[in-house]
Amino acid sequence: MKTISVAIVLAVGLVPGCTDQKNQLRFDGQYFRTKVAKVDGQRDVFTVRIRDVARSLDGAREAGRHAGTSYCVETYGNSDIDWAIGPDTPPEQLQIVDNTLVFQGVCPQL
Repeated sequence: MKTISVAIVLAVGLVPGCTDQKNQLRFDGQYFRTKVAKVDGQRDVFTVRIRDVARSLDGAREAGRHAGTSYCVETYGNSDIDWAIGPDTPPEQLQIVDNTLVFQGVCPQL
């Protein structure tokens, strides 16, 4: 019983650290929530959704680049990405819907 109590206290103590804004990565001075998802069950093909793009398009692009790079490194151990639509895509060709920017890329398998 004592072990469970200690575990609960530790878990509750760690939760505030997860949302500590001082430790969040910022791009162009802003924090962007990102979500990376596989496309059709293929691990190498993915999308990145970056919310609140109206805060800063440049910051959102860099947040998306970071999320995609992190995904490829964690999944394949390599930071290379072939972007179909990505951070270097011209602004007029970007997909922005409901204040959310969407990138699509592939982690090349070596």
